[in-house]
Amino acid sequence: MHHGPPQLTIRPFHVKDEAEVIRLWEHCELVVPQNDPGDDIARKLKVQPELFLVGILQGRIITTIMAGYEGHRGWINYLAVAPEHRRKGIGRTMMEAVEKKLCRMGCPKINLQVRETNSTVIEFYKRLGYLSDHVIGLGKRLI
Repeated sequence: MHHGPPQLTIRPFHVKDEAEVIRLWEHCELVVPQNDPGDDIARKLKVQPELFLVGILQGRIITTIMAGYEGHRGWINYLAVAPEHRRKGIGRTMMEAVEKKLCRMGCPKINLQVRETNSTVIEFYKRLGYLSDHVIGLGKRLI
């Protein structure tokens, strides 16, 4: 358990959290047609579920982060903070919590992808010390 601002409790995702987490992701506009959030959660629960964290404030899940490490790089997905709780250090607290977990696993570097049009999120990550690697993100859908 980790506690950050303000009275935030961070713990691993539990299966009973699914509906509340999906509502949060929808509220944060993280759900896109090509990614079914229920499928994304089911897949994550099979691979390093301890790196899927939720943050709870006053009994409600207000933030999530999903991370992974495949032995070369760590990755961050689904960092979400409910809009009414933004700009209070919660996103930073979630990143710090998952960075510590990845570091303990021996992860030397974290990668993440942000749409190049999402300047607010890019600035957030820059404030946390993330820099552009000047690479082009490529992807291939298998499912």
